[in-house]
Amino acid sequence: MIRPALIGDIGGTNARLALVTPGAFAPHDILTLPCADYPGLVEAVRDYLARVGAVGERAPREACLAFACPVHDDRIKMTNNHWVFSRAAVQAELRLELFKTINDFTAQALGVPHLGEDELVEVQPGTPASHAARLVIGPGTGLGVATLFPGRHAWIPLPGEGGHVTFAPTDECEQNLLRHFRNRYGRVSVERVLCGQGLLDLYLAHCSLKGANPAHASPAEVTAAADADPVARDTLLRFLKILGDVCGDAALTLGARGGVTLCGGILPRLLDWLPKSRFREAFADKGRMRAYNAALPIQVVTAPWPGLLGAAEALHNEEVE
Repeated sequence: MIRPALIGDIGGTNARLALVTPGAFAPHDILTLPCADYPGLVEAVRDYLARVGAVGERAPREACLAFACPVHDDRIKMTNNHWVFSRAAVQAELRLELFKTINDFTAQALGVPHLGEDELVEVQPGTPASHAARLVIGPGTGLGVATLFPGRHAWIPLPGEGGHVTFAPTDECEQNLLRHFRNRYGRVSVERVLCGQGLLDLYLAHCSLKGANPAHASPAEVTAAADADPVARDTLLRFLKILGDVCGDAALTLGARGGVTLCGGILPRLLDWLPKSRFREAFADKGRMRAYNAALPIQVVTAPWPGLLGAAEALHNEEVE
């Protein structure tokens, strides 16, 4: 009997768990469990396995789980929930012969090569260069930035901390926004602006600069109101323009001739706004390198589970430890 492997994408709020057949990448028996319902990782995994009937002879002996926190040491402490655990102890308790832990954005990046064409929306046409780096970037809880490079036998993920580079305004409006953010936070990184909380902060900054009373209290409210509320509309368009600036800079830094893939939970909700925004203009507005960036293909991921696909890829990818 072939035992399935366990894969997962675990954030501060939810643990998305699934099974995958060894040698395959399509997850099945996908369940989303609230992290707050469990004292720790082991209890959540055991409940998941019991729910899907993967116990006894069907219990996995291999697992790859992605976490929204640093995963370099044996002790892993979740950033936005109460789970703290030892990798070695979890491996022993779950009787796993192989147990890999990876960062959640590494999983997002590794999932990209396994997406179907119907799970990607084109933002800018272009032909990716073969054997070239690919930029994977996306705003969500923070701003994730990673690079994929096609190795001889497998995709090589190069995770980074590009979300923490310094925000660089390009016009007077952004100079004023920078002053507003600096008064609140001190140093301003691009992640301060390009994330869920950043979208709300950007809206509040627009209200302050325009002398308007804030009418919305969450990123979702700002997005929903953008068709009718001029300040919310300006906020979304500015958010996407700044994202274009940052993506264009990252593409140049990494030499991303393999293309740019935008992912995360925010952009699929803004697909209708991307063509209305200055995203592509800002992405290409790099002086002498305009033609370089204007030729790079850009796509948005709309697949619901790219992190699970990436965890399945990482399971036996020798480039992922």
